[in-house]
Formats: sequence, C-alpha cells, structure tokens
Amino acid sequence: MKSTHLSLIAGAAVLAAVTGFATVTAPGAPAESTAKSAALLPVERAGLVCPAPSNSELAETQYTAFTPAGEGGEAKGAAELKPALPVVDDEDETDPKKAKKAEEAAKKAKAKAEKPVLAVKEPGQPVVAEANGSSAPALVGTATGKLAPGWTAQQTTEVTAGGSRGLLGVTCTAPDTDFWFPGASTAKSRQDYIHLTNPDDTGAVADIELYGPEGALKSDVGDGITVPARSSVAVLLSTLTAEAVDQLTAHVTTRSGRIGAVVMSADDSAGSDWITASEDPSGTLVMPGIPADATSVQLVAFAPGEDDADVKVQLMGKNATFSPAGNATLHIKSSMTASADLKDLTRGEPGSLRLTPVRKDRATPIVAALRVVRGKGDKQEIAYIPATGPVGARATVPDNRVKGSTLSLTAPGATAKVKVTASVGSGGGEPAVETYTVKAGTTLAVTPKAPEGLKGSYALTVETTSGGPVHASRSLALASDGVQMFTVQTLPDDRGMVEVPSARQDLSVLDD
Repeated sequence: MKSTHLSLIAGAAVLAAVTGFATVTAPGAPAESTAKSAALLPVERAGLVCPAPSNSELAETQYTAFTPAGEGGEAKGAAELKPALPVVDDEDETDPKKAKKAEEAAKKAKAKAEKPVLAVKEPGQPVVAEANGSSAPALVGTATGKLAPGWTAQQTTEVTAGGSRGLLGVTCTAPDTDFWFPGASTAKSRQDYIHLTNPDDTGAVADIELYGPEGALKSDVGDGITVPARSSVAVLLSTLTAEAVDQLTAHVTTRSGRIGAVVMSADDSAGSDWITASEDPSGTLVMPGIPADATSVQLVAFAPGEDDADVKVQLMGKNATFSPAGNATLHIKSSMTASADLKDLTRGEPGSLRLTPVRKDRATPIVAALRVVRGKGDKQEIAYIPATGPVGARATVPDNRVKGSTLSLTAPGATAKVKVTASVGSGGGEPAVETYTVKAGTTLAVTPKAPEGLKGSYALTVETTSGGPVHASRSLALASDGVQMFTVQTLPDDRGMVEVPSARQDLSVLDD
C-alpha cells in the first residue's frame, strides 16, 4: 500500500503542474481549515456561430470580429471564424458518377472550411471581411487564450430591394441548447426562417415548438431536425404547421448536441431583420433602445410555465418611467402568446420597455420581445428588440460606423455610471473614452464619440462602473432610397470572466 501512496502522490503532483488547480496534501498531513474564495479569471475558450447572411443576390454583408482589450491570460491564442460545411443529401445517390462528383465537392468544401473568413490577431483591434450575394455561408468559430474573453462578432447585411429589403444585423451567438423567440410568425405576409447552426464535430438534433394566442400549434415535422456537424440548416416556420399566425413564440431545444439559433424575418411591407433569442424566462424583463421616431411598437410575450402571468408594462423614457395609456398591464396565459399594440408610444423621445409582476409575490417567468417599425407606408422598416440581461461588468458590440450608430442605456433600478470605449478603427484611428450617468428609471440615448482619425468601423465596449444594473442596445441606421433602414443589437454581459473555485487534492483518504 505504501508504494501505491507514492505513485498517487506523484500523479497528483503532475496534475497540479499541468492544470495549476490541484494542491497535494500528503497522507497524515493536516488539511487546510479554511476554504479559499473563488478566483475571478478570464475565460480561456469561447465559441460563436453566425447564420448564413441572406438568400438575396443583392445582399452585401460585412462581418466584424473583436476582442476587447483587458485581462486575457498569458496564452497568445487564436480567434477565427470559418465557413460552415454545406449540407449534402447524397445518401440515396445510386449513380456512381454523381456520387463521386458529390464526394469531390464535399472534399473541396471541407478544405475551404479550414480557411478563416476573419481572424482577430490582437485584443482591441477589430477585423473586417465582406461577402456579397446569396452564397455567403454560415460561420463557426472558436477563440482561445487572451483572445477569448469578450470575443464577439457581428454580421450586417444590406439588401436594397426585394422581399428581403432591409438592414439585417445580428450578433453571432454562443452555442446553447434552449432558445425562445417571441415575435416570430407563420402569417402569409411573413417569411420567417429559423437558422440552426452546429459548431461541433458531431451532429445535433433539434426540436421546434410553436405557440400562438390559443396555445401550441399543431405540427408533425418540427421534431427531430438533424443539424449535421459543422453545418447550418434553415427551416421556414410556415412549413411546420398549417396554421397562419401573425404573432407567435418559437421554442428551440436540442435532444443532443449544441447549436446556435436565430430567426430571419421578412415582411412583405416592412422589410426584414433578424430576431435573436429572448433572455431566459424571468419575472422581470427589460427591452432597451426603442428609437425616438418609432411609428409602431408591438410587444409579444409568452409564459412557458404552468402559471399565467400578469405584468406591468412601463416605458422608461428620457426623464421618467410611465405606463402607456390603455396598456398599463398585460395578462399572459400559460403556454400562450400574448401581444399588445403600443403604437408610437415613444412620441419623439427614446425609451426602453420594462415588464414587472403586478404582484411581487407572483413573479411568473416569461420571455418577450418588441417589433419596432420606423417610417410609414412604403417607407417602413422593422427591427426587433428581445428582452436582454444587463451589461454587467462589460459588453461589446462591433461594427459601428462614422454615422448611424446610437447607443441606448437604461437603468431600471438605481442611477448608474458607465464607461464607453470606442476602439481603434478596423483601418486605423485612436480609441475614445466617454463616461455617462444614467438616472434611475430613464433611458439615455447617445451618439458615441468615434475614434480620432477613424478609418473603417469600430467596436463599442460598455462597462458598468457604479450604481445599479444597466441594460443597453446599439441601433445602426442607414438611409437607402428614402427608407431609414435600421437594426438593433442588445449588449448583455460578455461573460469574459468566470469564477473558478479553488481546488485541493487531498490524498489522506487513501491512507489505511
């Protein structure tokens, strides 16, 4: 037994040297009486997926990736986004020539997928790539070492004509297993595709459930959707059910594997944009950054549990918080989608919407999103604002331009201060830093100070320095033929730091 003790001690010592987390206590030695507190350390690995940008030949897409400067560990690391593999259905191919041709095409696609579309080289320096037309693929990628903490990417697509007209912006998402999309639709006037992207080397299987105002929609084809390894699948929601529903909630879960999920929504009369997932179900939700000139705002909410929800609807405006006339509360039945037409509630001033329980002792978890319209008639343009978590320690949004960027900050609880850093430009420039105070219960909309000598696009990093939680979003606007096209991205905490509990290897339990 003594020799076994020695070999185990030696093995533990090697583990400690490799991982840096284990400490060795020899048999018979006294154990430490007090546990060390958890250490706050930068993440060492992060993953992102970006959907295929557009099915329009007129699409012009700009990708931007960025890692904020700061603590990022000692390892140099890498941060690359590569093309996803095309989905090839050749299992039933019996013609040897066609099968061989398909095999050769798959090999070429795999070789192409090993070449990064864009790669961040240094923290604090955004990188940009462009793609045109409908053939631009979905992207999958990983960041490691000092490039992992806060790594983020944005794809912005401009389509000037056709059913997909609009400015479509989406922050590339981290893979997960559960997503909620209030505001999706199967109406005849809408073309809503849900994009499922698998970043891993093994296949994933996903289920899609749809819930309308009367409950779950009947569907026999939303279960067991296979997403091949390192590939992306787009599913038209109206093909999953025979029911045409204007406002519904889509729920995506995985039976196996992880995916990124996001909805591309195109409206025949109001343009198109991406719908990103709502924050996880919660009793209180915030949707920041409704433009001052919004001509129509629709709230869509869903209660996924067994209980109904009654929530107060409040607009946090420029100077105060108030309830919209006629829409002070909203009743949301269990497993049913509820909506409210808030019309032009901002009336020339920026605002953010907050949902809170009518009764504090009955905080039923819900998900929610806003469908926002700017312009009228044939000059309409839409964007979506999902409920989002607070900025927390730090949040970043890439792809800001010389003109058209608006940062919205709201403090639903206590007054707070934030630091906003504009990075260097993708082609040059000097960083710029501003500090803002956001009063409790209000929304502050600012035009960010651009980097001095800016060339290209830049990233905005928001950090909470004091006070209560702050929720934020960035609106990017671009005028085209009299249409004020725009898109809105929220800024939740980038989770670049993680608490790591101290660990101690105690081998005394092996002592006989």
